[in-house]
Amino acid sequence: MSSTSAPTSLYAPTKNLRRIGLAPFVALLFAYCAGGPFSLESMVSTSGPGLGLTFLLVVPLLFSVPIALATAEMTTLMPVEGGFYRWSRAALGDFWGFQCGWWNWTGTFLMSAAYGVAMADYLEDWMPVHSRAEHWGVAFVFLLIVAYLNVRGIHLVGNLTLILLLAMAIPLVIFILLGFHHAHFNPFRPFLPTGTPWQGAFGVGLAIALWSYAGYEQLSTVIEEVENPERNFPIGLAIVVPLAIGIYVITLAAGLTALGNWREWETGYLVTAGRLLGGNMLGTSIFVAAVICNFVLLDSTLLSITRVPLTMAEDGYLHPALAKVSARFGTPVRSIVLSTAFCAVLAFFTVPQLIGVYAWTRMATSIETVLSFWQLRRKYPDAPRTFRVAGGALGALLIVLAPILLFVWAMIYSDVPTRKWGLLNLASGPVAYLWVWRRRRVATSTPAVVAE
Repeated sequence: MSSTSAPTSLYAPTKNLRRIGLAPFVALLFAYCAGGPFSLESMVSTSGPGLGLTFLLVVPLLFSVPIALATAEMTTLMPVEGGFYRWSRAALGDFWGFQCGWWNWTGTFLMSAAYGVAMADYLEDWMPVHSRAEHWGVAFVFLLIVAYLNVRGIHLVGNLTLILLLAMAIPLVIFILLGFHHAHFNPFRPFLPTGTPWQGAFGVGLAIALWSYAGYEQLSTVIEEVENPERNFPIGLAIVVPLAIGIYVITLAAGLTALGNWREWETGYLVTAGRLLGGNMLGTSIFVAAVICNFVLLDSTLLSITRVPLTMAEDGYLHPALAKVSARFGTPVRSIVLSTAFCAVLAFFTVPQLIGVYAWTRMATSIETVLSFWQLRRKYPDAPRTFRVAGGALGALLIVLAPILLFVWAMIYSDVPTRKWGLLNLASGPVAYLWVWRRRRVATSTPAVVAE
């Protein structure tokens, strides 16, 4: 294929898919990449309010923006279902393409399970859960509900996500207005927590910020389910990146400037902060908003990951049954059921355990995404793109280097158990590829039996 032709022709369009417009797509993109300002509270007490807010302002410039720009350009070059998995395969070859798909699919089992567990954790604050088995049962019910919605189709998921996010915004706007109305403290002071080594404060805050701003390439798996993706995907990314920064920073700053009690901020503290600022009604509304946040995160995550086994099966790496798309709903039902089953098994673990291990696969797939951006620039320099990252070779190099350097720093400061399980999960990719390669080699070398 010449450098002037696009690599889109490498993959045939997936049949029976439905398409959504810009508004529900933006809602899904925001739900996956941000969801809301919840679960960031521990950053305030562990890293200090000043450093925590600085991370939320700076990290997206070095991480989210480069990946979003790379994603936008590759979307206009290769608007194919499977997104970053197929970009990696076209840019880096079959082996690394398989790793990208495998790591993302298996890794996101951990993330989806974490959202189910988080839903059970929030519910546990309002009703008694007497055992770990009951807690798992609650998480499993949430996973089943989300799986059912995903089976029914992207239109239902997208429109429901849009409605839920608008509902979530109401108490958050009230919280922000009340917080700045009662402003008494500088939200950036102190910059670092007293008595804490700067390395620990820096490492924890960076890890949380990276997790909070990750995923801007992930919804590329549903490219063929978005109307006019070459136009709508870059627009959606341009809307969601600054919106996520604003929601994170303004919400936390509003609570800190009104209350100033940064040492008390732990995961879930925004509910307490809402109660302190607006009474029980606002506190309850913030709790409902937090539940909505976890729900849309889970819903959009399952939507994204189930297209990876679909396209890997289309490419011959997984069982062909996973490549089937329902003619009635336009969804990969088997992929949804199988992914939900794996997520349910992992829902016995806690949220920090799941997220810590997941971060390794997320970093690996994001690194492959930016490297694919560089390689596709090299392999197809003159292929048509309706969006192109500015800055020439230097701009492309910055897109690649900034996220990778942040990832390396996060890996250095990860704890030993997380590092062990994260590396073990990454090692499963080459093992799985070897098994698939041998199976395909045997299949192609076995002579066909001719009926007499």
